[in-house]
Amino acid sequence: MFVHITKKSSNKKTGKIPVTTSDQSSCPSTCPFINGSCYAKSGFHLAQHWKKVSSGERGTDWQGLCDYIQSLPNKQLWRHNQAGDLPHSLGMINPEMVSELVTANNNKKGYTYTHHQLSPLNVEVLKDANKKGFTINASCETLEQVDEAKALGLPAVVVIPSDQEPPKKTPAGHRVIMCYAQTQDGMTCEQCKLCSVADRQGCVGFFSHGNKAKEINKALDT
Repeated sequence: MFVHITKKSSNKKTGKIPVTTSDQSSCPSTCPFINGSCYAKSGFHLAQHWKKVSSGERGTDWQGLCDYIQSLPNKQLWRHNQAGDLPHSLGMINPEMVSELVTANNNKKGYTYTHHQLSPLNVEVLKDANKKGFTINASCETLEQVDEAKALGLPAVVVIPSDQEPPKKTPAGHRVIMCYAQTQDGMTCEQCKLCSVADRQGCVGFFSHGNKAKEINKALDT
């Protein structure tokens, strides 16, 4: 598995923090956006970068990733996977590899998102990572899915169609906090840090965006 490390992101929404890109084999086949509406495939530069990581032209191996994360200063915020997901075998998250990354993240502030199914074994891996300081958010497409993830003890994020008013709460009463980097001028992930807080009370909502926004809106309506 190849992972590329960008030591200082040039994405104005993210801010100048380290970000990684994992090859496409890390993505679960069950991801609802895998066949066309994936955000990582919507922008030309990110899509081309992802192809080169997936082919092995760019990046390092898992040990190289862990070594780099371990070398970061204490309390350094970093985002895993601007594209890609967690290592797995047929949809089962690899617990040993995630554990290695969690250990490397000790005293750092790493966070990411996953579209892997919330099966009992996967949930166990995710909860352990979150408990030990590496925040893994369950990526959801509906407010009902958010409630399911929260009931399992996981932090959650949800995609909101860009042509709709953002909801205030989920059916179970969890607050929906729309991404501040999308709704406030000049705000970045580096400043906000909300997605890195595993024990936050609400969920984070993201408006669909990018060149595939209309396709994502359509997918969310079906």
